[in-house]
Amino acid sequence: MTLFTAPPKSICILRLSAIGDVCNTVAAVQAIQRQWPTTEIVWITGKLEAQLIGDLDGIKVIIFDKKQGWAGYKTLWSELKSYRFDALLHMQYAFRASIATLGIKAKYKLGFDAVRSQDFQTLFTNVKVPSPDSMHVLEGLLAFGNTLGVSDMSPRWQIDYTEQDAQWAQEQLDATKRNIVIVPAASKAYKNWTAEGYTEVINHAHALNWNVILAGSPAQIEIDLAADIENNLSEPVSNLVGKSSLKQMLALLDKADLVIAPDTGPAHMANAVNTPVIGLYAHHNPQRTGPYQYCQYVVSAYEEAIVAETGKPSSELNWRARVKDKNAMQRIKAQQVIAMFDKVIAELHLN
Repeated sequence: MTLFTAPPKSICILRLSAIGDVCNTVAAVQAIQRQWPTTEIVWITGKLEAQLIGDLDGIKVIIFDKKQGWAGYKTLWSELKSYRFDALLHMQYAFRASIATLGIKAKYKLGFDAVRSQDFQTLFTNVKVPSPDSMHVLEGLLAFGNTLGVSDMSPRWQIDYTEQDAQWAQEQLDATKRNIVIVPAASKAYKNWTAEGYTEVINHAHALNWNVILAGSPAQIEIDLAADIENNLSEPVSNLVGKSSLKQMLALLDKADLVIAPDTGPAHMANAVNTPVIGLYAHHNPQRTGPYQYCQYVVSAYEEAIVAETGKPSSELNWRARVKDKNAMQRIKAQQVIAMFDKVIAELHLN
């Protein structure tokens, strides 16, 4: 079933967070724009995420501040009161996002079908988007466009940054060497690999004459892990953790030759600017949440950890099954990451 045979006048996108999921959503929204360039698109998102997508071409971004509680909903609905959309794409099944839909007027309110929806999302939608065969999060988002009537939902990204951001990023690179950006930490400690593991990988990169840059947000957990890594090294690295804006980070990832990161937003930002990513995964199935274009380069302990925890392979479990062991990332060995590093630079001719 497709809803539109002619371009709709207006569409509302509801995807509040997080950075990685918003990056994936960009590909779906821009595919819709390519077929229907005259359709007005309004995107409701979070404060941090708006820093990344606030200047996307042809999209009006409205910020929903969840920290404001009920007042945040009233502010949002007031801003949208003059709109009546042809379609609302409710692309986040979190209950707080579903509450937001109550004040959004739209003929069609699309949401995930029973396979992908959670938190009672189906009660807030009148069109259920059929779940694709692939479990990847991005494929589920692309399916919204198919249901609307978009014929080509091939994922491509165009997220821009300023010349000033580009210049800042260029100044962080070593023009005489290949440059690798390592984003050591995610916001949740259980997703993080070890300082000792990163140290071995960095020593290997140095031995191959690569310039190594550490990057990340100002969160204390990220600053602390970067400091631990630095303390283990005999050869210095450039530590930019907490020292960049989100757009500067995007520019840095774009200009790097390679990125290593756990399951965190910058891995998907790198994917969006077509920079190869070695993802480090243990808690979520990387076939579901890995960097879309570079899942083949993920170093994963997920299958090993899920079997150890449940006694069953992932194929016999719910497709969302998550490893609960907070030490699961320690199953990843430095030699596995080094071997993947060597494989990537050989296959992509980065040596």
